[in-house]
Amino acid sequence: MEAAAEAPGGPAALSCFSYNQDCTSLAIGTTTGYRLFSLSSVEQLDQVHESNEIPDVYIVERLFSSSLVVVVSHAKPQQMNVYHFKKGTEICNYSYSSNILSIRLNRQRLVVCLEESIYIHNIKDMKLLKTILDMPPNTTANNLSCVLLALPGLCALSINHANSYLAYPGSATSGEIALYDGNTLKTACAIPAHDGPLAALAFNSTGSKLASASEKGTVIRVFSIPGGQKLYEFRRGMKRYVNISSLVFSMDSQFLCASSNTETVHIFKLEHLTDSRPEEPPTWSGYMGKMFQAATNYLPAQVSGMMNQDRAFATVRLNISGQRNICALSTIQKLPRLLVTTSDGHLYIYNLDPQDGGECVLIKKHSLLGSGKMEENKENDLRPPLPQSYAATVARQSTVPSTSTMPGYSEDGGALRGEVIPEHEFATGPVCLDDENEFPPIILCRGGQPGKAKRS
Repeated sequence: MEAAAEAPGGPAALSCFSYNQDCTSLAIGTTTGYRLFSLSSVEQLDQVHESNEIPDVYIVERLFSSSLVVVVSHAKPQQMNVYHFKKGTEICNYSYSSNILSIRLNRQRLVVCLEESIYIHNIKDMKLLKTILDMPPNTTANNLSCVLLALPGLCALSINHANSYLAYPGSATSGEIALYDGNTLKTACAIPAHDGPLAALAFNSTGSKLASASEKGTVIRVFSIPGGQKLYEFRRGMKRYVNISSLVFSMDSQFLCASSNTETVHIFKLEHLTDSRPEEPPTWSGYMGKMFQAATNYLPAQVSGMMNQDRAFATVRLNISGQRNICALSTIQKLPRLLVTTSDGHLYIYNLDPQDGGECVLIKKHSLLGSGKMEENKENDLRPPLPQSYAATVARQSTVPSTSTMPGYSEDGGALRGEVIPEHEFATGPVCLDDENEFPPIILCRGGQPGKAKRS
């Protein structure tokens, strides 16, 4: 169950993959170790780091664009290892009572999810702050987890340290979301999100919105945080139930992306609709639209709710189906992009038209396992020209080589040189991974239990 299929074209099979908190970096785990990539360019995929010290990695999470990375392997599934990959040193490791299912990070908290408990650490000194016990068995595959197979561990952590909200299933039989405040270490509320068990959870970048999907995968809902009021409801489809594998907001919270085990990726636009819209001209279609809308007030709640659900703003048709994948909405070279990483070891980059939506245009395909890179470049060179659309136009503009040197990684929270970094990117006291004042500023520890790590 835990073994991934052999990756085509190379001895290192892909076992997991994940984007960092602001989607500026991609991490993959393989049977031989793990690799980190920078996502600062469309045409070039820069490998930041590769480690073969720990084999069979099934969890790898990077803290923004810093040098802190957390790794868990099948060889020791109950042990979390925290590394400073730039210095090649281990910061600490912690062991737990059962297998680690997922790990979440922001600049204040490190969250470790087991099947029936969650451990919350202070990331500055790795002190154990809280253990959440008596949870329902967390047996749902985590949408943002990097594991390829249907392993449990569904939870989401706000990347905004100012409100480190944590969301996880509150029930094994219904779609109740338990919301926990990771700063005050108190329960915030319970949100009755869906009828069936949860399959996916994702916060927006500020931690003010939470998206969710159930195991049916047909309806995606967005709630306000911390109040839990429903803000949006999107319908992914009605024809069949699907397994949602990825649910993610864009950094500006204008778009929400959902992918599944099908070949279609859906992107929804979060628009604020008001009653003060201009009056439509008196046409037959406008009249029928008003009649249709009025009729929903007299229909059963389930039927009227289905009619009022918003459809996808943009879509992508993948040339694969049934493979595990995760998506990200990111701005690369000043243009909006959709990134899709698949379990066969490829990264696909699409242009997203933020005005008109529609079908996203594939502009680049990268190999993550190092084999077949030259062949893929030749394939891209032979691809016919893209249609003359908005997406094609911005794609041509984005291929102009940059005169500035793009670093493979950044210690400044992911910003490019010369950019102003927003204050919310930093916790109290600057994050520093470039000198002896290590972040987290702790002494190396070995083999300890959570909260009782031995210090050397």
